[in-house]
Amino acid sequence: MDLNSPLFDRIRIKPSAEEPRETKGPVCEHPSCRAEGLYRAPKGRDAEGQYWRFCLTHVREYNASYNYFAGMSDNAVAAYQKDAIIGHRPTWAMGVNSAAKAEGGANGERDWAYVDPLGVLNGEDFRQARQRRAPAEPKKPRYTGQLRRALDILGLDETADGPAIKAQYKTLVKRFHPDANGGDRSFEERLRDIIKAHDALKAAGLC
Repeated sequence: MDLNSPLFDRIRIKPSAEEPRETKGPVCEHPSCRAEGLYRAPKGRDAEGQYWRFCLTHVREYNASYNYFAGMSDNAVAAYQKDAIIGHRPTWAMGVNSAAKAEGGANGERDWAYVDPLGVLNGEDFRQARQRRAPAEPKKPRYTGQLRRALDILGLDETADGPAIKAQYKTLVKRFHPDANGGDRSFEERLRDIIKAHDALKAAGLC
């Protein structure tokens, strides 16, 4: 065997498993482990945002035994779960917090009225709010054809009341009576219609 052969220069020996290897990243924080700590594990309650660095094997062992609520009583766990619903943020009842008191006085009541034309804050729908907001319109009387014609003869509409009908009747009688026209009887037909119209309205109880 030629010991000076160049083949001996190419021989490589596999490193022993017990021989420590150099790590480029963080080292596993488990005792007696020098592998790379590529995996984070939370340190637990009261240490939020802080992590251990473990290798894959030890981070699995840690996660299997991890318990965030270790050492807490049942009441404390229940309180934590209740606060978790709102993200552990502080809350106040309406009108009890300091801002509401500053705006509304000691009792938390506001000293100003809000405008709610649609009734949204009162639980009303649009139709209810509209009925509440709109003034009630007076009901117009519904007359028969004869009464409407009588009002038309007097030059009135259906909104005319008793005093208006009487005043209009007196005015028309004075205008078309023969005595007011120097004995001229050419308006007698017109005067007769006015009198009949007034009698019809009076019989209906409108004047």
